[in-house]
This record gives sequence, structure tokens and C-alpha cells, in this order.
Amino acid sequence: MTAAEPSLFDQVGAARLRAMVADFYERVFADVMIGFLFVGKDRAHLIEREWELAARMLGGDVAYAGRPLREAHRRSPILGGHFDRRLELWRQAMVDHDLPPAAQEVLLRHNRALRAQVTADPTSDCNHTQTANATEIAAPIGLTTLGRRR
Repeated sequence: MTAAEPSLFDQVGAARLRAMVADFYERVFADVMIGFLFVGKDRAHLIEREWELAARMLGGDVAYAGRPLREAHRRSPILGGHFDRRLELWRQAMVDHDLPPAAQEVLLRHNRALRAQVTADPTSDCNHTQTANATEIAAPIGLTTLGRRR
């Protein structure tokens, strides 16, 4: 990058990046797969820390004021599938906010690199993070009887 070229952060803009991160957390908190992990969490705090990290990854002169990520996520039961779902929501938010492809790639690469610091099973990898398109309902495997034991 030359002095004449704006950084990815400058190309995206602080306001658009902040709006994207806020939208991302709206999706996360409402998501049926991972929303439970965020019950009771301070949304504004998470948005600010995530914005700091994203801005920094895009070349912004922004300091990250949060705890180390491993420490911040240590008590959360985050599994690989949860992590992958979060990545998908992040990707969707970036697309919906029209971030430049180069910025999307940098942010996705950075987020993927954090897997071992965030998850309880850092080597797991799920490639099925989008909603399944089922065309028919599967037949039950066997009958289940509910009721009291006799």
C-alpha cells in the first residue's frame, strides 16, 4: 500500500464498520443456534470490542481495550459448530453492509485464525453452517412411547 492508497479501514469507513458490527450482534443475539451463549452479555460492550478488533485488522489506528480472547471466552461452552455459525453470521453482515471484498477476506481470515483461542474444541471444523434445504421430512427411525412406566 502506498501513501496515496487508503487503508481498508478508510475504504470501509468507521461508521459503516460500526453499523455492520452492531447488525452482526443483532443477528447473534437473536440466532437460535448461538444466541443462548450471549444471554446476559453486555451487547454494547461486545460491539465496541468487536469494532476495535475489526478496525485494527483493517489497518485502523484503533487500540483494542478488551481482555485477551482466550481469557474472555474461557468460561463459555463454545464448540466448533457454534464458532462456524458465528462466522456465517459475520459473513452475512459484511455482505449486507457491502464491505469491499478485500476487507471481507481480511476479516474472515482473522476470525478463522481465532478458533483455537475461542472454542473448547479448536480442531473441529463444520462445513455446514448455512440452513439446510430439506425437501422432504425424514421417516422416524423407530416408535417412541411417552408415558409412565408400568
